[in-house]
Amino acid sequence: MSRTLCISLLVLTPFATACSAPQPPSSASAMNEQPRWGLVIHTGAGAFTLASLGDRREPMRAAMTQALSAGHRVLSEGGSSLDAVQASIVVLEDSPLFNAGKGAVFTHEGTNELDASIMDGASHRAGAVAGVKRIKNPILLARLIMEKSSHVILTGDGAEAFAAEQGGVEFVDPKYFYTDRAWDALQRALDEERQKTRTGASARPAMERDAPGAYFGTVGAVALDRRGNLAAGTSTGGMTNKRYGRVGDSPIVGAGTYASNESCGISSTGHGEFFIRYTVARDICARVEYKGMSVQAAADEVVQQVLKKAGGEGGVIGLDRAGNVAMSFNSTGMSRGYVGADGEPVIMFTAEDAKR
Repeated sequence: MSRTLCISLLVLTPFATACSAPQPPSSASAMNEQPRWGLVIHTGAGAFTLASLGDRREPMRAAMTQALSAGHRVLSEGGSSLDAVQASIVVLEDSPLFNAGKGAVFTHEGTNELDASIMDGASHRAGAVAGVKRIKNPILLARLIMEKSSHVILTGDGAEAFAAEQGGVEFVDPKYFYTDRAWDALQRALDEERQKTRTGASARPAMERDAPGAYFGTVGAVALDRRGNLAAGTSTGGMTNKRYGRVGDSPIVGAGTYASNESCGISSTGHGEFFIRYTVARDICARVEYKGMSVQAAADEVVQQVLKKAGGEGGVIGLDRAGNVAMSFNSTGMSRGYVGADGEPVIMFTAEDAKR
């Protein structure tokens, strides 16, 4: 247990089913402790290793550190968990390194469609946006929807019309989202599809998740503030080569994002269809609230058993209302980090990081 933030790290080899790290205190005992405010983030899970990240790893570390610092600054000054989550995710959306905002991947048609959601654990208010193409920071629009509309989720042109009407959200030319990394990933996927067509193989669209060393850079954050309020948020560019306006779990409250002061806050990353079907974020917090499980044990049970059995790959980060951190993933890697009141960020990428 650290001085400011409790954490139990999931240590696993690829597709392992058990956590070898000590478990955090039970939820019952944790709820009686003085909350330890802090912040936890992720920037995606997938079949990657430290070696496959290559030269990208240290720039990722720097951007994640900046995101943690932005959120910590809000919390240390007495700001809200919502503001801390938003501040952290904006930094990550502004980076070309992750699949959110500036670094969003491309659809089959060569466009970028962005999704995001945010939830306030104190009030259970939530806002989400899906399929926008000109919003620089989708997390800001999700927050605007939560606070200025009577709805939870807005999509596409309608969401952008709402943003223009309300103001305060920056629009950009769609060319802003172009990166060589994301464009090259689309070309590889399209080449694979063409090859399958020539050989008569399945015409199933080739997604980035199918590639060796695949990395899904969906970003998310969960924060607990000095007043004991939780908040969570998630932002993504979806999947490379997606079609037909596909929407994953990131803007779905209860699947990709969930927060409740009665239990925990969760942000998810991975193969979104499975996270939607099994309402992963809400399921974890329900186990904390109704079964009295620790947030780490609940996350492990859902990610390592329920999700894995169904064939879903990915992971989650979370915090309970006492400040206990959960990090659980069933892929080879999940880039993640946390910071407590001491302001010292910790960044990890794969299971091996937790063993050091």
